[in-house]
Amino acid sequence: MKFTEEQVAFRDAVRRMVQKEVAPIADEVDRNDRFPKELVQVYFDMGILQMRLPEEYGGAGASLTDACIAFEEVAKVSETAALMVAQGTISFILPLLHFGTEEQKRTYLPKMGEKPMLTAIAITEPQAGSDVGGMKTRAVRDGDDYVINGQKCYITFGAVADYVTVFAKTGEGRGTHNISAFLVDTRTPGFEIGKLDRKMGLNGIPDSPLYFDNMRVPAANRIGAEGDGFKICMRCLDMNRPTIGAVAVGLAQGALDLAVDYAKGREAFGKTIADFQGMQFMLADMAMQVEAARCLVYEVARVADEGFADDAAFHRFAARASMAKCYASDMAMKVTTDAVQVFGGAGFMKDFPVERFMRDAKINQIFEGTNQIHRLIIARQLLGDGLAA
Repeated sequence: MKFTEEQVAFRDAVRRMVQKEVAPIADEVDRNDRFPKELVQVYFDMGILQMRLPEEYGGAGASLTDACIAFEEVAKVSETAALMVAQGTISFILPLLHFGTEEQKRTYLPKMGEKPMLTAIAITEPQAGSDVGGMKTRAVRDGDDYVINGQKCYITFGAVADYVTVFAKTGEGRGTHNISAFLVDTRTPGFEIGKLDRKMGLNGIPDSPLYFDNMRVPAANRIGAEGDGFKICMRCLDMNRPTIGAVAVGLAQGALDLAVDYAKGREAFGKTIADFQGMQFMLADMAMQVEAARCLVYEVARVADEGFADDAAFHRFAARASMAKCYASDMAMKVTTDAVQVFGGAGFMKDFPVERFMRDAKINQIFEGTNQIHRLIIARQLLGDGLAA
């Protein structure tokens, strides 16, 4: 893994921003479960909120590697703050870039480059998580509109979003062949936000149910053709998954750094606990796991940045993206748990950030596809066309 001079300078700039803007509020945001909306403007001014937006629409046209660098650096201090970085990529930029019409691109993409904007993606329902085909939200064509009825749950940023990409059934029956995607302005009548969810971690990130009551959406806001929704959903998730791996790497690195500093200063039996071989082995294992995950994440990002010669190449990338997300999130759960162990009783206290890191780490094994689903994706590619390039 080798960064260019520009990427090293970018990483260092993000680090300085994190120490100035994120680190001082990270504990308070978690303690009060407060959405740090002030960071939206900070990120926009720095260009990382809209970093994946192509230059022609007012963004930086950043690579996936660049995005992973930003996500990792912010996550070293706060996963809540990290998930706000380039949050519009999966829910707004990627769907429109890959599947939107030229008119949709010209109309909507420049909005993200003009001013700070938050977006969300609405897929999950109470009875349709990993089983996307089981969703019940319906979109019925009525002249030049679609009338959407139904509900979504656990929608990250849904309560503060300007636009939400909503997935709904446009045909009868189960399965993924009749799902379509719609870009919805959250000011649309019939769009309703439920009570904010109370979570184990990621305090400060607003998650909520969304309800659609005879919500009329112009047919011009449908992204792609009818029935393309599942393909759109999977493509965007595949392209975004390495950034979740980067968040997990950053979270784990932050926990490891705290554990090393604590071990070097905490004394027991007349010497620091870092002097004990058992502790040294534990820290060494944590460091190896973090570095292995980091190498995997950035290798997958490099492959994506080089592009895909054909569909087979993309499917191989998608399986590796699942590896990056799955392995890194499993690693982060273990490393943050071990960091708490290094701190001992102090690690169980909210006075130290490692317990927050451990709570936050869990969600990475669940969202954007559970790690069980990712193992299925990897296995199917391995037993089908294989993973070799």
